[in-house]
Amino acid sequence: MEKEVISRNFIEQIIDKDLAEGKYEKICTRFPPEPNGYLHIGHAKSILLNYGLAQEYNGQFNLRFDDTNPTKEKMEFVESIQKDIEWLGADWKDHLYFASDYFPQMYEAAVSLIKKGKAFVCDLSAEEIREYRGTLKEPGKNSPYRDRSIEENLELFERMKNGEFEDGSKVLRAKIDMSSPNINMRDPVIYRIAHMSHQRTGDKWCIYPMYDFAHPIEDAIEGVTHSICTLEFEDHRPLYDWVVNEVGYEHPPKQIEFAKLYLTNVVTGKRYIKKLVEEGTVDGWDDPRLVSIAALKRRGFTPDSLKKFVETVGVAKANSSVDYAQLEFCIRDDLKMKDARMMAVLDPVKLIIDNYPDDKIEYVEVPNNKDNEELGTRMVPFGKELYIEREDFMEIPPRKYFRMFPGNEVRLMNAYFVKCTGFEKDENGNITEIHCTYDPESKGGNSPDGRKVKGTIHWVAAKTAFRGEVRLYENLIDEEKGVYNEDGTMNINPNSLTVLTGCYMEPALGEAKAYDSFQFVRNGFFCADAKLSSPGAPVFGRIVSLKSSFKMPK
Repeated sequence: MEKEVISRNFIEQIIDKDLAEGKYEKICTRFPPEPNGYLHIGHAKSILLNYGLAQEYNGQFNLRFDDTNPTKEKMEFVESIQKDIEWLGADWKDHLYFASDYFPQMYEAAVSLIKKGKAFVCDLSAEEIREYRGTLKEPGKNSPYRDRSIEENLELFERMKNGEFEDGSKVLRAKIDMSSPNINMRDPVIYRIAHMSHQRTGDKWCIYPMYDFAHPIEDAIEGVTHSICTLEFEDHRPLYDWVVNEVGYEHPPKQIEFAKLYLTNVVTGKRYIKKLVEEGTVDGWDDPRLVSIAALKRRGFTPDSLKKFVETVGVAKANSSVDYAQLEFCIRDDLKMKDARMMAVLDPVKLIIDNYPDDKIEYVEVPNNKDNEELGTRMVPFGKELYIEREDFMEIPPRKYFRMFPGNEVRLMNAYFVKCTGFEKDENGNITEIHCTYDPESKGGNSPDGRKVKGTIHWVAAKTAFRGEVRLYENLIDEEKGVYNEDGTMNINPNSLTVLTGCYMEPALGEAKAYDSFQFVRNGFFCADAKLSSPGAPVFGRIVSLKSSFKMPK
């Protein structure tokens, strides 16, 4: 038997080559979030990619918070990020780090660059620095402060650290090449003044390193071998390499870029989500209509479904968009064999079996999942008065309508054959009650005389039903129409949330706990909302519908 050939993605090929050539003895990857918001589905790809590579090569995986910008960072975000990564199954063990731990080394690295004549203190304003930088077609101009002496730069930089200057009055810039075709190499700012209290270091520092300076130093200190990031950092790689080489790290890490994960018709940008949260359009960063990891968890997505999704998307060098339906396919595929199939009536109308004993409640045996016998069976109460879906009855049916209508016989799922004998309406013409008779010999949904019925409908016994709330979700924003309208308001889908309060369900569903998920027969997969549910009063949100026209790409 031939051995199966497993295709290697381009990152694995690079690592294989580095190991074969002896560049590294042990692989170390990292996930370096800035704690300025909740993680989203794109971050899940990065987490699972970096953690997966560390696992594959028996290496090390670091979690490092890139907390170099105190203006936007909060401990709330630090805690939420750790929870999300743990939930995804990525284990950083004792390799939890913070960029702020390295502020002293970063300061010393900046001093060493000044001493080498590779950095200078600049008094130009941010606007002037932009003007001096030039364009893609025109080279930049040297700052008038570029030729300050090493001694003057060392003195000014120390005074910046000591808090003697106002925010924005001075910066430290790397001295590289103002005529470089790569604008990132045109004497980039590597330190700024910011008199702000930091969430971890308090008021110890009033100067903070810029990301492009801090990040390669953090990687190098931690012994990261492959710094895997998204494509927008490709043009920053020469600066990354410049920093680790000029500061003098013996085993510099290697930056590799891969394509970001773009999902159609969802909002992933932190500033957009922040606006939605602040305006009360959503009930938090974990609102089930969002695709933050916390929101996906609350909606009922599983770690396995996200891992499958990331695997099917793959690792590419070119950006592209992935259909949201592909994510739905993965959760549907994950739950279809795991979840019990329960009966819940979302738009109820009463069905009365006129020839059934008035006070009798019997129990019918129902398989928990017909496609997975290992989940066993349960006993479901049945009585004279039931609820069925309103759409399962029509007074005047079209052709090929096999559900309930006057004179037609249907199967009540796992129970009996019933034949519709009539119905009642209110003054507005709405159906209020449907009447039928049952065949006592057809228990279990089969007739002893072998007669066939084409329609099968689900039901819930009225006397024992749990009455609960169900929430149906649609896309929050259609990004193909644009996130913003012409008047500056956000293009919110008015039907993104539908709340149904009069739903009837099997009594067992009333005991559901947070994150418990079920397949509601014919209505989709649903999850008990962790934020809205309370003991004995779960609120169910739809994770995904039962079917889709989406076909997984080969």
